[in-house]
Amino acid sequence: MADLSGLDGLAGDDLGEVQVKAILNQIDLDIANLVRDGKLAALKYNVPGAAGRGGDRAANLSALLAARKHYEDLLRALPAEACSRAEFEESARRTR
Repeated sequence: MADLSGLDGLAGDDLGEVQVKAILNQIDLDIANLVRDGKLAALKYNVPGAAGRGGDRAANLSALLAARKHYEDLLRALPAEACSRAEFEESARRTR
């Protein structure tokens, strides 16, 4: 499949809570790997035999933190499920 030249005509459903939490988990893993060693990080810092093809750890950390904030904000903006006390008490009675 060829690369997209633009976003026109590209559509999809909004991300759900589970998807956003999975993205946040992946970002957290990338941050942990970046801080730990860099060998497992999303961006490789030294490419053998490719002079000048590396990455800036500080820039990558900044980008990951910005992405994390974006998805945290997205998660907070998702509608919350409401559960009334009556629903909770009824559910508790059924499980006894």
